[in-house]
Amino acid sequence: MRPRSSRRLLLPLLIAGGLGACAGKRSGTPDDEPTLRSLAGREISVQQDAGIAGSEEQAIAAYRKFLEVAPGAPQRAEAMRRLGDLEMESADKRSVEATASSGPDYRAAIASYQGYLKAYPKDPGNDRVLYQLARAQEQGGELEVALKTLDRLVQDYPQTAYRDEAHFRRGELLFTVRDYAKAEQAYGTVLAGDEEGPYQGRALYMQGWSRFKQGRLEEALSPFFGVLDLTLGDLEGDDDLDSLADLSRADRELVEDTFRVASLCLQNLQGAESIPAYITSDVRRGYEFRVYQQLGELYIKQERTKDAADTFGAFARRQPLHAQAPVLQARVIEIYQQAGFANLALEAKKEYVARYGASSEFRRANPQGWERAQPLVKTHLAELARHYHASAQKSRSTADYQEAVRWYRSWLESFPTDPDAAANNFLLAELLYEDARHAEAVTEYEKTAYQYPPHARSADAGYAALLGHAQLEKKAAAAERPALQRAAVASALQFAKAFDGDPRVGPVLSNAAEKLYALGDAEPAAAVAQQVLDLKPPAAAEQRRVAWTVLAHTAFEQGAFDRAERGYGEVIALTPEKAPGRGELVERQAASIYKQGEQARAAGQSREAVDHFARVATVAPQSTVRATAQYDAAAALIGLKDWDGAARALEDFRQRFPTHPLQPEVGGKLAVVYVEQGRWAQAAGEYERLAVTAKSPATARAAQWQAAELHEKAAEKGGTRAAAAKAYETYLKQHPEPLEPAMEARYRLARIAKADGNATRELALMQENLQADQRGGTARTDRTRYLGATAALALAEPSLDAYRKVALVEPLAKQLKLKKTRMEEVLKAYGVAANYGVADVTTAATFHTAALYQDFGKALMASQRPKKLSKAELEQYNVLLEEQAFPFEEKSVELHEVNARRAAAGLYDPWVQRSFAALRELQPVRYGKVERSEGVIDAIR
Repeated sequence: MRPRSSRRLLLPLLIAGGLGACAGKRSGTPDDEPTLRSLAGREISVQQDAGIAGSEEQAIAAYRKFLEVAPGAPQRAEAMRRLGDLEMESADKRSVEATASSGPDYRAAIASYQGYLKAYPKDPGNDRVLYQLARAQEQGGELEVALKTLDRLVQDYPQTAYRDEAHFRRGELLFTVRDYAKAEQAYGTVLAGDEEGPYQGRALYMQGWSRFKQGRLEEALSPFFGVLDLTLGDLEGDDDLDSLADLSRADRELVEDTFRVASLCLQNLQGAESIPAYITSDVRRGYEFRVYQQLGELYIKQERTKDAADTFGAFARRQPLHAQAPVLQARVIEIYQQAGFANLALEAKKEYVARYGASSEFRRANPQGWERAQPLVKTHLAELARHYHASAQKSRSTADYQEAVRWYRSWLESFPTDPDAAANNFLLAELLYEDARHAEAVTEYEKTAYQYPPHARSADAGYAALLGHAQLEKKAAAAERPALQRAAVASALQFAKAFDGDPRVGPVLSNAAEKLYALGDAEPAAAVAQQVLDLKPPAAAEQRRVAWTVLAHTAFEQGAFDRAERGYGEVIALTPEKAPGRGELVERQAASIYKQGEQARAAGQSREAVDHFARVATVAPQSTVRATAQYDAAAALIGLKDWDGAARALEDFRQRFPTHPLQPEVGGKLAVVYVEQGRWAQAAGEYERLAVTAKSPATARAAQWQAAELHEKAAEKGGTRAAAAKAYETYLKQHPEPLEPAMEARYRLARIAKADGNATRELALMQENLQADQRGGTARTDRTRYLGATAALALAEPSLDAYRKVALVEPLAKQLKLKKTRMEEVLKAYGVAANYGVADVTTAATFHTAALYQDFGKALMASQRPKKLSKAELEQYNVLLEEQAFPFEEKSVELHEVNARRAAAGLYDPWVQRSFAALRELQPVRYGKVERSEGVIDAIR
């Protein structure tokens, strides 16, 4: 590289003036001479001066002609100098305009200046002529000649006004001819001159180049930094050189060239390590970053990526609080990225955000620089987060997940109000969810959804939070689950409120309602379920099904069974016919109806209860509660004394539900109903069934007994006695104990046998009863004694019949003996009955005994008389018979009176009455006229 031509330096221009003369001949008469009078009245017309037309060529021609025609004129020296200047100016113009086909021609000017110096070698102004001559020679390409002319100028005129420029031009010419050492000296002379001179900056620049060309790089850097001190020292700003408003184009080019060559020096030394030695003033510290920047850019052009990055990074480390430190550090990242060094770029990004992040010292030290750095901080934080996020998704490494989380959190802490904050918060939540850190994920999802202004992922974040809650519930221990479920419900309600138009609100709310119900929060669960049903547009069928289910369950538990019935009906309508669980819903609906029946029954509204129970069969005929409802309906009908309705319900129940646990109770109720309806035989049949199925022996015994009695009653109404007899016989067979009912059964059987004319059977049963009572021991009761007495009384009948069959005929003695024997048997039998002390049996036995005595007396009197008796013997025989018969009559009266006296004790049964009747017959005088029993009683006392 070589420095730019000196023609770009500030060069003085000669201003040429044109020579011209104008002469004219006057004409006119004396009258034309103005007088005072004539002047007073004259009108003067002044015309604009058209000027004198001229050009450089004309002026040059004029001067040349002048020099030809006036060799001795005193103006000749000036004319020669002016001619040279005009020729120089003309050549310069042609150089600028490039109008000449062969370029500018300075020979004329050179000749003029040389002619002048030859003609006037001692002229005090020759320093200017030498200066112009040297310039013309240089411009004309005669560099060595020009150099000699300049040497002569500075030698002959050391104090010339052109001193600095002459030395500067000498330096450039020396540099051009590669005499770098002398060029350096020439530039040094300029620098030793006027410090405010216009060539200081250029001289420094070229001095540095001269040293650079000599390989003295470290020494070259000093003047280069001097150039930068002059050009950049007073400038403020950290922008690129092209945008520095206070820097002229020429100075900008100078600065660029200086940085370029300084960078070459540095890269040939120790690179960035060489820079600090030259940063020795505040001025240099002001543009220090540019030195590193320019060196780094040079390395980039040289494709020395690592050196470039190290250079930019070196400044950031050296001046960490400088406003441009983030800019240079950013270049490090950019370089690595462009070169494909992903890992180095990643580490550089980490370094960048660490140095210039929200909590950095840079922020406190350089607020404005920090603000400018934030866009890249934000970008790099996001890139770091996404990089580790992608790595974690690929590796599933906890370390990668943690690293990604760290960068996401750093981004959010640094830019909490940034428009992209919500999106990054969402990605953080997603990352935490992927790493199974569900609690943290939920927190971030909810923050994303509800703590930022509405954004594209608001609803998705809110819904994702619910998924996170679900994962937490799934992993939690049973004791922790309720609290987590309540938190999930709160999140769900927040989602529904914030995003009421989201299609996921229906599932979210229905799920929340289910959770609340499961937690036992019935009223809140119902309220949320109602929200589902109130959604516009309506929620999907599945969500409405869930909502109705919650409402129905809640109403059921609150005892609002009418609302529960409606709710279950809605659920069933929304449930496919063959869907799992539909049967359970039907059962719940049936139970709701059944419960309404129970409520009505408890309130005393039996008819309403029956209606509800009956509706179960209509609404849910296949439900398990239908049987119970029908049974309860029958029971309610019994309470209403609707016997017909109850009978139909119970009969249908028995037929429809043969294996139902309530079947054993149906018979009893049907029996009651049949009894109330007068359907004795059917009632008896129910009791018989009950006797067979009853688990309790006592119940079975009572049922069998009741069946026998009802059969007996049915026989009284035109039925057959056989059923009753069979029932009593079954009773005796199955329940020989206890004593009393067994004897009662035999007694009833005996009555039936008697009614059927089966005396043998009757007597056998009576005999069994008598023996049972007599062997009863402590089991005997008043009733058994009565039945024993009754049996004894009945057992006297055969003896009585045997007695009656004996006729007192010849042979009388034999017959009389036999009759007496039979009488004694009868008396013995009646005695057994009477000895029981049972009032009505005793009165009966007493009456029958008295009647027996009376009958025996009458039999004696009516006995067959011997055939061979005379009349007298017959009369005597009759008297003897009367004497024999009278005691028997007396005994009969005595016994009847015993019976009659029982009336005084309040016993006035039929046997007592019959005794009174017998007494009236036996003793009419005493008893025949007495109408009142009281009188009789008094008479026999």
